[in-house]
Amino acid sequence: QLQLVESGGGLVQPGGSLRLSCRVSGFTLDKYGIGWFRQAPGKEREGVACISSITGIEHYADSAKGRFTISRDNAKNTVDLQMNSLKPDDTATYYCAAARSGQAMCIMTTYGQVYSGVDSWGEGTLVTVSS
Repeated sequence: QLQLVESGGGLVQPGGSLRLSCRVSGFTLDKYGIGWFRQAPGKEREGVACISSITGIEHYADSAKGRFTISRDNAKNTVDLQMNSLKPDDTATYYCAAARSGQAMCIMTTYGQVYSGVDSWGEGTLVTVSS
């Protein structure tokens, strides 16, 4: 059974940083791509960043480029999202997701979209950027 659990959310001031972590179980990171997504109140879920399964290539939506970094630790079964220079517009619940068709998910993520073929989602972690 594929399981993903996010952690690391919280309240941060504009310009600050947070590091989110996605711990996975039931599968290995070399078989599934992992994406980070977010959903703000009243808005649709959108893609933020993604890391391919075999190659480990990183993909970013325009909203994340230059500020967010996705990384993975295969030994620890975790995929992190380092977020810097946070803005109030980054306030959202952040979700990680796994897809066997990781490349397709990552390509759509670069357009800020959500891949319909996601195999499993985490429960989400809330990030609030406010002074």
